[in-house]
Amino acid sequence: MQRHSFLKQLPPAPKPENINPATGLVEGSFGIGTYMIDHRQFPGQVMPNGAVHDISDLYHDLHALFDDWDRGFDQLVEVANKKGGDSPIQFEDVTPLTPLKHPQILGAGSNYRQHVAEMMAFQPYNQHARFDGETDEEFFNRMYAEVDRRKKEGMPFIWTGLHGSLGGANDDIEIPLIGKKMEWELELGVVVSRGGRYVKPEEAGDLIAGYVMINDLGTIDEFRRVDVRFQFDWIGKSQPGAWPVGPFIVPKQFVDTSKIQITMKKNGTVMQDWPTTDMIFSPEELLSYASERVNLMPGDLLFTGSPPGNAGSYGGAYLEPGDVVDSELTYLGRQRNVVRKEETGDKTPTYGPFITKW
Repeated sequence: MQRHSFLKQLPPAPKPENINPATGLVEGSFGIGTYMIDHRQFPGQVMPNGAVHDISDLYHDLHALFDDWDRGFDQLVEVANKKGGDSPIQFEDVTPLTPLKHPQILGAGSNYRQHVAEMMAFQPYNQHARFDGETDEEFFNRMYAEVDRRKKEGMPFIWTGLHGSLGGANDDIEIPLIGKKMEWELELGVVVSRGGRYVKPEEAGDLIAGYVMINDLGTIDEFRRVDVRFQFDWIGKSQPGAWPVGPFIVPKQFVDTSKIQITMKKNGTVMQDWPTTDMIFSPEELLSYASERVNLMPGDLLFTGSPPGNAGSYGGAYLEPGDVVDSELTYLGRQRNVVRKEETGDKTPTYGPFITKW
């Protein structure tokens, strides 16, 4: 599975020191999430060495925490200083659930220069835009030029999602009955600490509580349809479990976004390996744009877009049952997911796949 030889490559982000292998957290930091142990769910604080502190005596869930984030973060620092790396609960013994159960979801689309060019050049839903006789390299370079123009003259693009599609960091990836080309898009997520309207990009950092890992999965053959004038339908990105999130949210005070490397492996082979510095629009610019159009709320979850290295750029090596996906973002821990078919018993679709040709 080789990427096309003409595709660009960026050097990896500089790696921070003192990453603890037990969790992927940097020493001196902590993560927060929702976990299960012995059939009991609880909000927890994860220390770099894997100690997990139950914080349900402070907040019943992370939504309550982010509603009170300024005071809540100070309380978490106090817990970390008091209890440190000592706890009867260990990270390896808990099941990470989706950290936030019902956030508003804002997804930035087309937000990495390289990824946009690859996506538009190789994914099946955009092949109608290819000129007659245009080679893969020519098509890619034309799409890349459009990205540069958008950075200079355009603005962010954000879609909205359903919280029922969120999953735990290590949940199985289910390939649904509708759609055959299951694509991955490992991304940096942003958790919002407070709302605001018409916030300037230079002020939008105040809206960020922390960062989290998200894999934006979807069957990309279920995207373009011809039976409606709009021709694109985003509901296919909201299948159950489409977005493994976590295993924890790391407060922004502990994260240097210029040092985040996004790495995803399929069956041990590296597919995505890209720095977040290639974003077209920064998290702050995305939140500024969002504040002009929606009511931001504490606990909202922003996807910042996928880097390159998707199945389309490997000739269509989409996820199949039995595949194992290993994901990692610097500062933000790791995910492992096994791919399987959705189990539906004797239930079958009524409407089925989109109509792509009349």
